[in-house]
Parts: sequence; C-alpha cells; structure tokens
Amino acid sequence: MKTNPIRVLIVDDQALFREGLNTILSVHEEFQVIGEAANGEEALRLAVQLQPQVILMDLRMPIMDGVRSTQLISSQAPNCKVIVLTTFDDDESIFDGLRAGAVGYLLKDVASEKLFEAIRATARGEYFLLPSVTAKVMAEFSRISQAKPKIDEQLIEPLSSREIEILKCIAQGDSNKQIAEKLFIAEGTVKNHVTNILSKLGVKDRAQAVIRSKNLGIL
Repeated sequence: MKTNPIRVLIVDDQALFREGLNTILSVHEEFQVIGEAANGEEALRLAVQLQPQVILMDLRMPIMDGVRSTQLISSQAPNCKVIVLTTFDDDESIFDGLRAGAVGYLLKDVASEKLFEAIRATARGEYFLLPSVTAKVMAEFSRISQAKPKIDEQLIEPLSSREIEILKCIAQGDSNKQIAEKLFIAEGTVKNHVTNILSKLGVKDRAQAVIRSKNLGIL
C-alpha cells in the first residue's frame, strides 16, 4: 500500500542551497517539499500555515535566526519537527538548536542517504543525531550530571531490565530501528518500550529521558 509522502519545509537564506535540496528531495516519491523560507520569520509563518511534518532549518539567517524560529515553531506548531541543517558544529550551536526544540542536527556536508534517513526518523517521532553530535551531547550530559548532586528519589514504577537496555541505546543516539536490530526485537516493540520509559521517567522526549536517568543514577 502506497503511503503519503513526508511533507518537508526547507529553510535557508541561500537560494541556491534551497533549490538544490528541493531537487534532491523531489526526485523521491516519499518526500514532498511543500514550501521554502529564506529566514526564520518566514519559516514560522509557513509552519503554522502549511503544517509540514519535517522542517530542515538553517541556524544563521537574517531577520530571525533558526534558533528563535525553532523555539516559536515548537510552541505554535508543535506537530512540526525541526531538523537543524547547518555548517556549524560547535558546541554552542548544537546545544542552542537542541534546547530550542530541534529533534535532529545535521551538517550540510551530510550524505543524501543520511539526510533521507533523518527525515524518515523524524517523521516517525524519533530523534536523529550524527555520532559526532551525539558524542558532544553525551559529554555535556556527563558534565551536568557530575556537577549536580544525585537526586535522592525513586521512580514510582521502576524500569525493567529491558527498558534500561533500551534506555542505554537511546543514550547512544540509536533510533528505534537501530535498537530493534541490536536487540533482535520488533521496531513496534521498541516504540512501546520507549513510550513506557518516557511515562515512568515523567519526561516528554528521549533527550530528557537520558538527562533524568543520569540524575537518578540509572545510567
């Protein structure tokens, strides 16, 4: 059965880059570019108006940058998931983008297949980070965890051994598909476990799950 294409909004102040990205995505039936924006202000307006599933967001743009735009989109169009697509891989840019609400972070020199993989994962509601970005995020989590005392509390319902196993995979930046392959279980089963993990930890997303589990001493 043919599925509906993933609706994508491209946001970048360089027209040539937008055109190139549009061309790369449009040759694949599983993606549909429904709009382009040259700055964060346009991106916010189109996100609210067009409700794309995935937004490819540059960070450095005139009028409104990608970080502020991502923050506003996260609050005004929460069903739109943002992947940062930028040339900047410094810690400040990465953390600013993720704190703003982005669920993915890619560099512009990423291979096209990796970009497609990120769009698919994001459309499924997953986080997608490159290994180099994941390493920086985990290093920051570790620093925060060491700087703060452990929270002396217990979960109302403890995580099962399987859920802890999956949580460790999440901390490594694995997608549901990758976790399923590692643990030899169905992807749907992984998704159910992730839902239970978030519920037990009382958090909204995978990044918060990693932070809270570290503070609790689970990881």
